[in-house]
This record gives sequence, structure tokens and C-alpha cells, in this order.
Amino acid sequence: MDSTLPGSIHVETLRGWRRFLAFSGPAYLVSVGYMDPGNWAADLEGGSRFGYQLLWVLVVCNLIALLLQTLSARLGIASGRDLAQCCREQYPQPVVWALWVLCEIAIAACDLAEVLGTAIGLKLLFGLPLLAGVLITTLSTLGILTLSRSGIRMLERLVLGLVAVVGACVATELVLARPEWAEVALGLKPSLSPEMLLAACSLLGATVMPHNLYLHSSLVQTRAIDDSYRSRNRAAWYNLLDSVLALNGAFLVNAGLLVLAGTVFFKNHIVVTRIEQAHELLAPLMGAGLASGVFAIALIASGQSSTVTGTLAGQIVMEGFLQLRMRPWLRSLLTRLAAVVPAALVIFFMGEAASYRLLLLSQVILSLQLPFAVIPLIHFTSDGERMREMKNNMGLRIGAWAAALMIVSLNLWLVAKVVPAEWAIPMGAPLLALLGYVAFANRRKAVAPLLPEAPVSVPFAAPQYQRILVPLDHSSLDRAALTHAAAMAKLYRAKLLLLHVEEGVASQVYGDQARTAEETEGAEYLRHIEESLRGQSIEVESFTAYSTDPRAEIIRFARQHQPDLVVMGSHGHQGIKDIIFGSTINAVRHQLKVPVLAVRGE
Repeated sequence: MDSTLPGSIHVETLRGWRRFLAFSGPAYLVSVGYMDPGNWAADLEGGSRFGYQLLWVLVVCNLIALLLQTLSARLGIASGRDLAQCCREQYPQPVVWALWVLCEIAIAACDLAEVLGTAIGLKLLFGLPLLAGVLITTLSTLGILTLSRSGIRMLERLVLGLVAVVGACVATELVLARPEWAEVALGLKPSLSPEMLLAACSLLGATVMPHNLYLHSSLVQTRAIDDSYRSRNRAAWYNLLDSVLALNGAFLVNAGLLVLAGTVFFKNHIVVTRIEQAHELLAPLMGAGLASGVFAIALIASGQSSTVTGTLAGQIVMEGFLQLRMRPWLRSLLTRLAAVVPAALVIFFMGEAASYRLLLLSQVILSLQLPFAVIPLIHFTSDGERMREMKNNMGLRIGAWAAALMIVSLNLWLVAKVVPAEWAIPMGAPLLALLGYVAFANRRKAVAPLLPEAPVSVPFAAPQYQRILVPLDHSSLDRAALTHAAAMAKLYRAKLLLLHVEEGVASQVYGDQARTAEETEGAEYLRHIEESLRGQSIEVESFTAYSTDPRAEIIRFARQHQPDLVVMGSHGHQGIKDIIFGSTINAVRHQLKVPVLAVRGE
């Protein structure tokens, strides 16, 4: 890999600012989600209705976000597991499934905001109907994923470029609006009336996003550090600095939008009920035709930059909660469809005016889901067995639980105010029961390894061939494939070539420099197999590759090493399962001229 890519540098060999730059990156990718179109809707709503009075809410939300993202980073660094993996280890299977479903709902709600925001921006800039813009956003996700094949550097440049466009546009709008900064400062004084509650919860849901906690705990594992307390603690401090810079930048964008709305709309007694309305009124109220165009460009840029982190987070939670991997394009497409379908239906049946309320609703959904990520995070980072010397001290625990109490209280208040009683009880009771379980029933179950036990006892029986390639996928199928391959190797004194293709999100992005718990256990897994085979006098060599397309990597490796036979475990998928999980054996068989033996697993 190119040594200049984030994660491709062994940070222990660097010093000073070079080491900090090597650690920088995860928080900036996470911060993208803190300035998406959902934030725009919440900021414009709050600023146009209440002026600068909710500015203090943004400050508090930013402090909470900084605290929680710091805990998330510490969890990944200290335990080698992301938040979703910790939940799978901690809770019974029904609870794990429930938490996964809630997380997927939050990701779909976030993606809904990105879909609507981008569609509105396309309408404002090019005059496209909103429904057409919604449908076009489905293709934009696949376009960004296609670009990611050019490497993480290209993807990061795209994201940072889009973020820079958003920041520059918001700064331009503020310069044109000319707010009275002395009045703005008064908004830092805390005050909250019942009328402000919905807007405050929207700001909270837009600022502190639950899926970002899962994402951050995974991304920080991509830096190559040793397991000493000194290295882990140093990594935590560098990631804290990374988070401070990135999240404060996102805060300035959100604060700028709220101040803009307070200056331009609140003072003119205009309540923004549609983003299009804000766009239409900026030019006449500010006296600058440039304002409207800049606004639309920034809206599109914010929606597209957030798409990347939503896709990564979706992959991480599915892998972490369910140990289920799906093709990135399919995972992204399903997430986008979960957002596009309700958006298209609402626009088609209720009109374009309803899209703004749907945008605000998406942020409230994020706020309601937040406790189900925050409370487990606090428990895990306070666990000495999991975190070792890096467990939360008393100050962090008090601050974290105070933030959690505030989040839960606001959500309960919101439900009591806006949800009818006949709906609140049947819908709220199961969620309260689940929240009570994760809050108080914190007895840790026996921790299962991320990977199954290595099949070290390999029986054999005997076909033929001299160089045998055995692709392994770290599943129960490996035993079946190794049984047949070892039998042939023993009988014919063949050499076994073991190949595993890492498909995890961190491995896809950072290659052989990823240092996740699964990566570490995977290396041990291969080592145990090698030792067992060598103990049977079988010559063996193992290889690890990193790719989003295992089929292409197996084919490339086989052409390079020229085996006489390929032995592969078969899942026995048919039909729709082939589409979801991929038909690797058929692709390899059609592309290679050597025999391929498919061994059906149990």
C-alpha cells in the first residue's frame, strides 16, 4: 500500500506532528455526519423560530458529542472491539437483535435526511422535481462506492473536499448576513421552554448521532500500535485531539446555520417550514443574489459527504451485531432504498411541502435511538476487565452518566408531549423495557471469540495434486476444505497454499495495517492451522489479502501462484442468497483453468 495513506504508517516509528497526522482521520470521517442535511433542517427550524436562544443547546450537544465520541474511540483502542461487537458479546441474542434493528432504523433515518437534503439541493440548483431528485440520490451512492475503488486517499479527498465546500459556503452566508455578534452571545445563556422542546430534541438528534459511536470505535483500530498501556494511552490522547479539532469544526458549521437563520428569518418574523423557503428568501432579505446559489451548493455537498460515513457505519453494525458481511454495493443500496421509499411515498401522496417535516422527524428518531447506544458504551468503557488500565475514571463516569440522563429525560419529555397516549404506551413499553435491561442488567455473558476455534485437528484421506490452494473464510467451512486438502497433501506430498481475504470495513480501507481484534484473532487462527499441518509433515504457507471482492482476489492469487487444484468450502447458497453473499465458487471456477473442488460444509 502507499505509505502516505492513513493507517498505512506504523505510528510507533513516527515522532511529533508526523505521529499526530498518522492518527488523524477517523474523527474527520465521523464529523461529516454532524453537518448533514438533517442538521440543516434542525438548525434552520430552531433559528427561525427562536432566534439565537438555542445556541446554548448546540454548545451542550457538541460537548456531549465530544465526550461520547472520545469514549467510543477509547473503547476501540483499549478493547480491540467496536461497540457493536461488544454488544454481541455482552447481551443475549434477542437483545442483540433488538439493538441491531434500532441501529438500522437510526441509519435509515440519517440516510433519509441525506436523501431529502440532496434532492432539495438539486431542485434549488437545477430545478429538478423533488421526487426525481430523491430517485437520483440512489445512483449517487453507487457512484461514490465506485470511486472508493480508486483507494481510500481518493475517497478521503472527496469527503474532505465536500466538507470544505460546506464550511466555505456557510462562512460566506454569515459574511453576507452580518449578524450582531453581541446579540448572538446572549444565546449562550441556557433557557428551555416547552415550545422549544421539539427543536431542542431535533438539534440533539442531529448533533449526537448514534451510528457514529459504532463507526468511531471501529475506525480507530486501523492504527498500528502495540498492546502496551503507554501506546494505547498515547493513541487515546491523539484521537482526543483529532476529535476536538474535527467536532468543533462541525459545531461551527451548525452554529453558523442557526445564527444565519436567527439573523435573516427570525428578525423578519419568518418561520422556516421548508428548506426551499430558506433558499428563496435569502437573496431578497440579504440583498445578495449569490446567497441562494451558495446555499444550494452547500446543501448538496453536505448530503453527499454524509453518504460515505452512513455506508461505512451500516457495514460495521451488520458485521458487529450479526457477524454478517454483505457486498458493500448491496449494503449501501439497501440502506438507501430504506430511505428513498418512504421519502418518495411521502412526496408522492402528501406533496413536496411534507418533506421538511419528514426531515425533522428523521432527527427526532435519531435522538430517540441515542440512549440505546450511549448506555452500553458507558458500561463497556467503565468495565476494567474489558478496558484494563483505560477504564473510565470517576470524572468520566459522572460526565457520561449525566449526559445519558439528559438524553433520556429529553426523550421522555418529548414522547409525553407529542405522542398520543394510545400510541405511546404500546410502542414505548417495549423500548423502555429494553432500555432498562441494557441500563441495569449488565452482567456480562461468557465472551465468545470473534472467530470460531481453529480446526487444528485435520483428518485426511487421499486424492491427488502437488500445489493446492485453499481459500479460507474463517468459518466452519474451513474444516471441510482443510480435511480434503490435507488428505491430498499428505498422500502426494503436496504443498498447501492457505489464502484468507479480509473483507472487514477496516481491512478494506486500511489493508494490512488494520489492527482490529478480528485481524489479530485471524492471524492466530492461521498460525494454529499452519502448526497443526506442519505437525503432520505437510508443507504449508499462508497468505492474507485485503479486498472488497474476494472472488477477484482468489483468481488473482491463483494466477500468480499457479496451483494444481483449488479446494473451497461451499455454503450451498442458491438464488437470492447468491446475490446477497456472492457466488464465489462459480466465479473462481469459470475464471481459472485448474480444477476447483467444492466441499460442502455442515
